[in-house]
Formats: sequence, C-alpha cells, structure tokens
Amino acid sequence: MTGSSADTGAWIRRFHPAPEAPTRLVCFPHAGGSATFYFPVSRAMSPGVDVLSVQYPGRQDRRGERCIDNIAELADAVVEELLPWADRPLTLFGHSMGASLAFEVALRLESRGVVPLGLFASGRRAPSRFRDEAVHLTGDDTLIEELKKLSGTDSQVLGDPEILRMILPAIRNDYRAAETYRFAGGPRLACPVVALVGDEDPQVTQEEADAWQEHTSGPFRVCWFTGGHFFLNPHAAEVMSEISGHIADTSVVGSR
Repeated sequence: MTGSSADTGAWIRRFHPAPEAPTRLVCFPHAGGSATFYFPVSRAMSPGVDVLSVQYPGRQDRRGERCIDNIAELADAVVEELLPWADRPLTLFGHSMGASLAFEVALRLESRGVVPLGLFASGRRAPSRFRDEAVHLTGDDTLIEELKKLSGTDSQVLGDPEILRMILPAIRNDYRAAETYRFAGGPRLACPVVALVGDEDPQVTQEEADAWQEHTSGPFRVCWFTGGHFFLNPHAAEVMSEISGHIADTSVVGSR
C-alpha cells in the first residue's frame, strides 16, 4: 500500500491532502497537544508538501482510548502507522515531547531502511541530556501553573474548569512520558538534524541544544529564535521557511 492511497486512520491526520507533493512532513505534537495544532502548518505548506499530523490516543476524538505514557511504546506504534506513507521522502518535526518522540521514530524508521530527509527537534534538549523532572507527579494546580509558565495551552482553556478536567489526564500522561524518557543508546541517525530553540526557553540550554549533534552522523545545525518554550507560535512563518528550505535543498542533493 502506498501513502497516496493509505487510510489515515486514528493515528495519522491529513488535513490538506497533497497527493502530488514529492515529499511528506510528519508533525508530532507537544505534551497535551493534538494533531490539530499543526492544521495551520498543513494549510500553509500544501500542496507543495503533504503534511501528516500524529494524533496520540487519549485526546479529542481519541479521548476514550488509553493514553500511552511511554515514548518507546508510542514510537513503536507510530512507526507502524507511518510505514505505508514512506513511499515518498519523510521529514519529521516534533516540538517538546514531540521532538523526543520524533527522534525515536527516526531511529526506528532508519532501522527499517527508511532514512528521513531530516529531523527537526523543536524546544527539546538532546536525548542524551537528562533532567530530573517530576511535574507529572504533582497536583493539578502545580501542573496548571507549569502550563501557564510555558504558555503552551490557550489561556481561555486554562480558565475553564470543565475543559481542564477533560484535558488534564492527557497532559499529565504526556508529561509522564516526557519526564521518564531515557535514551537507551544505539546508533547515530544518518539523517540531518536541525534543533530549533527559543532564546528564553527554560526547557533547553545552549549546551542541551548543541548536544543534538551527538545523535547524527549527518549535517547538524541549531536555529535560534526569540521567545520562550512556544517560540514557534509567533515565528511560525520563519519555522516553516526553515523546513521548506531544508526539504528543497535536501531533495536536490538526494536526486543527484
């Protein structure tokens, strides 16, 4: 089965199908996030790039499903869903927890002979850099304060108790997955890696961003933006330009 005819199913969302696009961009949401976070990216990059967004279980239309609180288990599941779409070159983009997941997915894809055009790791320290974090073990109030501090959830949502009750279990689950993730070691990626970082992001230091270079034998660079953990919101156009430029340049090199 090729991706042009594959059923997107529960895991993969394709908001603006671009069946003629030569490459695909796979987007991985942050902790507590959903596939719809990347709807604007899909709209902006189609039809030049076929954008796929990953929908984790336990949220939105998958709210009745069991959440997965382990990055490795999530990666195993996502890879099986992505393989039918690998008939065209894939570029992976993940923000925060999504960057760790995208990295693990890239490792699994390469072990299956699918080398991505690149991995964009946004707002996340390198897998080899560990922080002892336990926000997922705190009470609801502390978790909500963390969300406010990072500005990752709409302020109206944070002020609506009913909506909060609905989404907090998924957010706590994702924090558990992100905070308990440990890089198990293994080969370096063959694909290029680009780290995207906000210059005021408390979640990533310069050293932690530079350390992504340890995880690839291919080209590596760090792109800095003004702002905090969710710098990509005000800099969406610039981020998409970085991705589009990389895809264009890498595709040309690969076709030689």
